[in-house]
Amino acid sequence: MTQRTAKDGSLDLYIAEVNRHALLTREQEHELATRYQTTRNPADYQTLVVCNLRFVVKLAHQYRGYDLKLLDLIQEGNLGLMMAAQKFEPSRGYRFISYAVWWVRAYMQNHIMRSWSLVKVGTTQAQRKLFFKLKGAEERAMRLAANGDGATLAELAETLGVATHEVQSMQGRMAARDFSLDGTRQAGASTGATWGDQLKDEGPTADLEACVLDDQERQVVRRQATAAMAHLNPKERYILVHRLMCDEPQTLQQIGVHFSISRERARQIESAVKRKMSHALKHLGPGGNTSRAA
Repeated sequence: MTQRTAKDGSLDLYIAEVNRHALLTREQEHELATRYQTTRNPADYQTLVVCNLRFVVKLAHQYRGYDLKLLDLIQEGNLGLMMAAQKFEPSRGYRFISYAVWWVRAYMQNHIMRSWSLVKVGTTQAQRKLFFKLKGAEERAMRLAANGDGATLAELAETLGVATHEVQSMQGRMAARDFSLDGTRQAGASTGATWGDQLKDEGPTADLEACVLDDQERQVVRRQATAAMAHLNPKERYILVHRLMCDEPQTLQQIGVHFSISRERARQIESAVKRKMSHALKHLGPGGNTSRAA
């Protein structure tokens, strides 16, 4: 038995099970809901729910075009049905399913929006409505079009009562479905190439030898700089660290205040530090390369 056959079998078994429960008449439904509202008897609640499960299946079929598992949609719709049963007020005079359909649709639509993409597709109520209306409008236009091309962007916008840029933006969001980088590319199915194999490596590992040499050169410069710092006095090391090697260097005035010396004296010490460091690193060429004798 294939996986698809197993799923279809599970769905058929579920539908057969829910159809075993007879529909309630208006009088039975009103009596049951009224009693549950008063007593909160779990048995009444269960009867009210299971006798309306077939309507959830019917509504779930309306969302099959979103390429989601029908059983998952039914499960979400059942949660909406259960919530509706808790909040239903029979004294208002309408049938339970007329009230519950809004809860069922809301739970199904939330599931579709969550499953469509990790990135939120509809962030406002208007966008959420457009998300679900657009697909239906496109399908109706495709069926009615004589040439099979469907409606233009302007025609869809006019039908839905929104601006063309809103339709264009939502079409782009709906087309950008998530996919796994480990999935096999259609063009590379025979070779087993995945989408991840096509990602360009922008890092330095493309040239391993150059990467190793750069790392060695940095280590040489670091050792020489550390050795040179050992010959500096405390004031000179402070200026080197807090002014010459710092992302946010201190001013000469701040250094002068720190050591209780004048700004000019701080500048003189800075110049001395630069000379000493330059002398210690003079045998290194541009970019840290060690100079070689000809």
